[in-house]
Amino acid sequence: MPVTNSQAAQAGTKSTKNLTQNKLTGVFLDAETFSADLLNSDSIDTSLLNNVNVELTCYDNTLPEEVVARIAKADIVLTNKVVLDSEALQHAKSLKYVGVMATGTNNVDTNYCQTHNITVQNVEGYGTDSVAQHTLMLLLNLATAFPQYHNDVNQGKWTTSPHFCLTEHPIVELAGKHAVIVGHGELGKRVEALFIAMGMKVSIAARPGGLSTEELYDNKRDIRPSLESLLPSADVVSLHCPLTDDNYHLFNETRLSLMQPTSFLINTARGGLIDEDALVSALQCGKIGGAAVDVISQEPPPADHPLLTGTIPNLIVTPHTAWMANESRQRLFNMAINHLIQFIDAHP
Repeated sequence: MPVTNSQAAQAGTKSTKNLTQNKLTGVFLDAETFSADLLNSDSIDTSLLNNVNVELTCYDNTLPEEVVARIAKADIVLTNKVVLDSEALQHAKSLKYVGVMATGTNNVDTNYCQTHNITVQNVEGYGTDSVAQHTLMLLLNLATAFPQYHNDVNQGKWTTSPHFCLTEHPIVELAGKHAVIVGHGELGKRVEALFIAMGMKVSIAARPGGLSTEELYDNKRDIRPSLESLLPSADVVSLHCPLTDDNYHLFNETRLSLMQPTSFLINTARGGLIDEDALVSALQCGKIGGAAVDVISQEPPPADHPLLTGTIPNLIVTPHTAWMANESRQRLFNMAINHLIQFIDAHP
């Protein structure tokens, strides 16, 4: 059942400023990605909406066939992952602003929006610490064989062991190991600092696909070593770059074959960076030591997704939760609503 910010205020659970003059119409298409019943949430403070002259209707989720009807009369659309393609957007004649409640904008037809004077605004830097700690958690789970030993304990293997400990699964000490980071923005730099704190040697790979047009125009050169040159000596590879046409399936059969049989691959960026069939083959054949991913190519995934069979050795999959710390979600919400306020103030 959709709830508006005005209804939430009338229910007494959230106070909303009475801004009725020239009030804009807005919809949040997948508000449940932040919190169930967002406007009455105990985990997310939505009081910043008091400063927004928008009648915002929050839908927990929006199916593809529901998008057109829900955005048709909207001035403002907020979306986390609901797709806004040109076929849907052409029905939104009043649309002025699309607020993407995330960093990536690949779910929005930005070309259509640009040609129809619709502002698209994403949010960056909100989840740096949350994603960085998740990356470290994934690496530590791989290095310590935590899932395997936890499962062994639950199956009673420790209680029947002839020794004081279990030793079946190898454990790797990360100090002194070589980590390669792909993507060296704010998040990549934060992960680099954590890896260094663990005593690891860190290399930053050159940007996959080369420099941007603007950088080439400025005669800049990427002097960092190529990914291909770093993979044979890498013990850990961690992905923190956006998904582009240049790096789709960056980790394919060829690049996976360059990695050591003991190496770990971690992806908290975008699922499309990895050829998942090639990853399954590499894990099953022992071409790499393990992988941990928080993102996959289709989300939510089908039941028969190749990474979800439950039989792949040394694979950890988390359901796109790296960004989900309460502090991270609150920061994202505040930044997104402040962007919206700035837009409205600039377009009276």
